[in-house]
Amino acid sequence: MTNRKTKRLIVICAYIVFFGVLGALIYYVFEPAATCTDGKKNQSENGIDCGGVCAPCKEEIRAQDIRIDEKYFVYGNKNQFDVMAAITNVNNKYGAVKFNYEFQLLDQAGNVLEKRAGTSFVLPDESKYIVELNLHSSINPYRLNFEIQDVQWEEFLEYAEPKLSIYQKNYYEEFEKNIVTGLLRNESNFDFNFIELVMILRDANGKPVALGKSEMRTIKSQEERDFKLIWPYKFSENVANVDIKAEANVFDSDNFIKEYLPSRQFQNYQ
Repeated sequence: MTNRKTKRLIVICAYIVFFGVLGALIYYVFEPAATCTDGKKNQSENGIDCGGVCAPCKEEIRAQDIRIDEKYFVYGNKNQFDVMAAITNVNNKYGAVKFNYEFQLLDQAGNVLEKRAGTSFVLPDESKYIVELNLHSSINPYRLNFEIQDVQWEEFLEYAEPKLSIYQKNYYEEFEKNIVTGLLRNESNFDFNFIELVMILRDANGKPVALGKSEMRTIKSQEERDFKLIWPYKFSENVANVDIKAEANVFDSDNFIKEYLPSRQFQNYQ
């Protein structure tokens, strides 16, 4: 009995060894070759699919949070409210190629009367306005909440902000309408498919009185274009200052991407 059990154990072990070796040989023969896109840290890579024989690993980004400098809402006529936030990216080499934001109009108890979400971007060392128009509420809001989430940072190479200048800026009233006119000049070396003008009209104390936005399409390098924006209602306060910022959608410009983000493609930000 003992000899029979010993023989049986030897046979079982022989089968295990045989099929183990056979399986290893099959795996070795048919194993896919290591690549720089297989999601594994193999070959001589320093990280997953980067370093060594692959492209250099992306530097870890340690960016400071986007700073919220100001937030405000104004009455925009017929139970409509316009909202704005002034933000600053304090990082000088990192830009947020995309982030999500949300405005919330709140009552005195903190209940949300109306909200509006969107996406935007901010370039290195840039200060900009985010404006949303025509949030409806039959109740006068008590305060405004503004939040930024899901920031996607990217390093810019030797970055210089495109120069978009405003000239001949003028504000006037006409038959209970408020009108702003001016001239935009694209003084950068880039052509842009889309430029947005954001306007903050302020009283003598710097308090926002009205907000506005205007869009321009296909602005070539060194081209200039007139603009005009009309508010068809009377403001509650006198306008003492008009602040206008022009912002280009730089991620819609192939030559901008090639110069400052050469390792990226615009489609990554869609």
